[in-house]
This record gives sequence, C-alpha cells and structure tokens, in this order.
Amino acid sequence: MDLSAYHAGQYEAQLEYRSFVPSPILHDWVIADPQLQQLLGQADRALGELNAFAQLIPDIDFFIRMYVAKEATQSSRIEGTQTNIEDAFKDVADLLPEERDDWGEVQNYIRAISFAIDSLERLPLSNRLLKETHAILLEGVRGETKRPGEFRISQNWIGVSLKNAAFVPPHHDHVPDLMSDLEKFLHSESVIVPPLIKIAIAHYQFETVHPFLDGNGRLGRLMISLYLASEKLLVKPALYLSDYFERNKTAYIDHLMAVRQGNHMRDWLIFFLHGVEETARASADVFRAILAIKERVEREVLPRFSHRRQENAQRLMRHLYAQPVTDVKMVTKLLSTTPNTAASLINDLVEYGVLSEMTGQRRNRLFLFHDYIGLFRK
Repeated sequence: MDLSAYHAGQYEAQLEYRSFVPSPILHDWVIADPQLQQLLGQADRALGELNAFAQLIPDIDFFIRMYVAKEATQSSRIEGTQTNIEDAFKDVADLLPEERDDWGEVQNYIRAISFAIDSLERLPLSNRLLKETHAILLEGVRGETKRPGEFRISQNWIGVSLKNAAFVPPHHDHVPDLMSDLEKFLHSESVIVPPLIKIAIAHYQFETVHPFLDGNGRLGRLMISLYLASEKLLVKPALYLSDYFERNKTAYIDHLMAVRQGNHMRDWLIFFLHGVEETARASADVFRAILAIKERVEREVLPRFSHRRQENAQRLMRHLYAQPVTDVKMVTKLLSTTPNTAASLINDLVEYGVLSEMTGQRRNRLFLFHDYIGLFRK
C-alpha cells in the first residue's frame, strides 16, 4: 500500500461515546516520497555515527546509565512528574517527602529499561516482554492498581473524562488482535519496511491502541529504544527520543492526533525521522564532550594525587561516570576505607573543580560531578 493511500481507522459507536479503532498495520508499505527517503538517509547516517562512538568509548556501559537516567526523567516528565536527573541518583532518604512519589516512578522506569534491554538476550521484542516491562514500571507507584503487566479489560481515554476526552482508544475487545497485529508487523520478514519507518509506525499504533490502563506513554517511548537494540541498529542502547518528544510535546501530540483524524502518517514520519537524526547527533556530541572531560580529568586532576592515593582517586572517578551524585558514606563503602579518608578525597575533588556540594548543608551533604551531569541536562 502506498503511504498516500493510508487510512488510519474509523470511529466506533459505544453506549455514550465513540472510540477509535485503528486500521491494522501488518501490510506492505510503499515509501516512495523523496523527502522521506532523504530524511531516512540522514537519520540512518546519524545513527551510524552514534554507533561508532558507542563501540570506541571505553567503559561505555557507565555512560549508558546516564542516558537511561535521562530517558527515565524526560519520559516521566511528559507524564507530569518533576524529578530531575540529579534526583534520579539520590537515595530516597535524601529527598523531601513530596518528591518521593515522582522519584519512585523514575526509579521504576530505570529498572524497567534495564530489565527490558537485558531481556532481549532471551526474548524477542514481543507483547510478553512489553507486559513484563509494564509490570516493573507500575510496581509500588501510582497506577499499581491498574492491572500492571496485563492488557486492559475496560475502556480508557486521554483527557479529563470519558465524556470530554481528547481521544478515546479502541474498545478493549479490540486490544488483543491489534497488539498481535503490531507484534507481527515488527517481526514480519515479508513486510519490507526500513526499520526506522517501521518503529515510527509501530509507536504511533501502540499509542493509539493504548493497550494498558496506565503507563502507555512511557512504555511506548521505551519500545522505540528496545526495537533499535533488538534489530542491532545500535550496539548499545544510546538513543532515547523522550527528550525530543518532551521539548516538542505539543507537536508530538498534535502529529499523533493528525494521523488519527486526517490520515497524516507522512507528517508523523517526517517528525519522527527529524527526531532520530537530531537525537543521534546530539548523543554523539555528548560522547565527544564526555571524552573531553575524561581526558581533562586524567591530564589535569588525577596527577595531583599522591602515588598512595592514586588508586582510590581513579576508582572514585570511574564510579562517578555511572553515579555522578555521591556522599561520604557512599565513597567510604566504595573504597572500603574510613569516613575521614573518603571526605578528604571528596574535598580534594571539590578543590580541583570536579565535584561541587549541592545541598548547602553542613551535614548529610551531597556532591555532584557538575560538568559531567550538565551534559545530560541539555
């Protein structure tokens, strides 16, 4: 089917409202549009460059943890949470009581991403994997009563109420068949569609089916990264689009609605491919900046420590790339040393401009690897 002939679906009358039933997506897609082809090439090249960095950088998994934390905070922010990336690395005891619910949702998202990426070693990207990931996403937080890990068996909606909803997804009776269609589309070898086009269509379809009672937005955005990893388009999961969607939140929502209301799939694909290219290039720039910070610390900071303290300083710096918020207790445990030794090491890194104190307190102080974490705030 040529993209210009795409029909998004139809409305279905229910008792007191209308729900939208999207058309199945498991069919041929002919993408002959020159602009789409050009954007697809640009996005593929940007992904290739990001892949090169991911294979060259030592200890890449430390830095990937930062991308996961950024994705968790940005994706959750789209849903209304207020946790920032520094908070994601704090212990719950270091937070105000009113901050803990949002923090819990972000921590669940970090766990869900890690679980899902690891699970790709034993499972394909499937409805089973999405359900298992969803269960982690809602464990012990708002939404924990809304069938974690199970497709919905009641109607949901987007908006203040069902009667005044901005969008009503399909009736729950349609969900199993529509999600089966989506899963087959992702894995079909007979439907030949460029991978980035395929996941863009699948993401739209997932958000339109809205198969769970809660957590659809976060899981639908995570599905993009899972697909890129499962298809080996990225050797490491270093591309997450939630930051792009959050910065362009109105356009993101409008494009999804325009597909449903006016069959504007082409415009959605253009928006999506722009996001992949922009995000991949930004991620590659962050890797360049990480290497610059790492080189500067190794050239200007670490040589200032005595031979006796050198090993501890190096171990702490290595740890900070994965955990850029720390305190004396954490460093004491990490290095199996005394609190005085840990405090002295932290104070030296503050003096040398690596760490900064972030609480303004005299006790229970937290320290931030500020230049490094700043790369992930942009």
